[in-house]
Amino acid sequence: MPTVQIEGGSLWYEETGTGPPLVCLHGGWQDHRSWQSQIDYFADDYRVITVDLRGHGQTGSTESRQYSIELFADDLDELLSTLNVQHPILAGISAGGMVVQTYLDRHPAGARGAVIGGPLQTMPPVDLPHGMKQLFSPLPLLSGTLTAVGPTLTFKTLLDSIRMTNGGHWLALDETVRKQSMEAIESISATEFRKIFRALYERVAPTLSHVSTPTLVLYGDHEIPLVKRQGERIARTVQTGTARSIPDSGHLVNQDQSGAFNEACSAFFDGLAPPADGTEIH
Repeated sequence: MPTVQIEGGSLWYEETGTGPPLVCLHGGWQDHRSWQSQIDYFADDYRVITVDLRGHGQTGSTESRQYSIELFADDLDELLSTLNVQHPILAGISAGGMVVQTYLDRHPAGARGAVIGGPLQTMPPVDLPHGMKQLFSPLPLLSGTLTAVGPTLTFKTLLDSIRMTNGGHWLALDETVRKQSMEAIESISATEFRKIFRALYERVAPTLSHVSTPTLVLYGDHEIPLVKRQGERIARTVQTGTARSIPDSGHLVNQDQSGAFNEACSAFFDGLAPPADGTEIH
């Protein structure tokens, strides 16, 4: 099982295919399996690298008492350094997109391109200034709920609170995708669930106006208005950004409508500058 040593643990990753590097980061409480459709589609032309963020999947728990998006980005830096990956295309969904944004903030021209799906900047359902978010933190209530009912039912409660702003299904329209997303949570302990939630809730979004990396923002047409606005803001703020809505899809847009997502990414990749190392794309 390939791993990279990180602070307090080991980061699991997987590589499929050869070619220019395409690094994919999953959403909160999910894992690398959420990218299977993209692996199948892109591995003939790209070196697709998927990873389980700390607290998730095969990486599992680590010794760190608290998580943050900045810590996840530290882990991404370590992964890229260890694998000698330079100027990759980065793709992130939801929390993974937050990690991509932090990487771009640190390395404004460090990626060949970036795709941000389900484009969170701050955690819904309410977009509040950071100071006010601290005053209204749901962490004490969340801890009680985790103790009483466990991570899976706690996640369903979070989904219900977000769905109230949009109606109907939000996470994914496809029942199979919803089922897979719930199955991923079953391997996450209450302690790790709490640490992941805190990382998302307490995140302060970077400005990104200095980012020159070409960036594609993709969201489902059933995404909640807050996240759509955040996605449009990302595309508008970076120096070269585009935002697109994918029909008949929710938050997990890369799984809900994988065909349309893959085609949008492929067209975007075709317009990027050639890989710096001269690697050919077939």
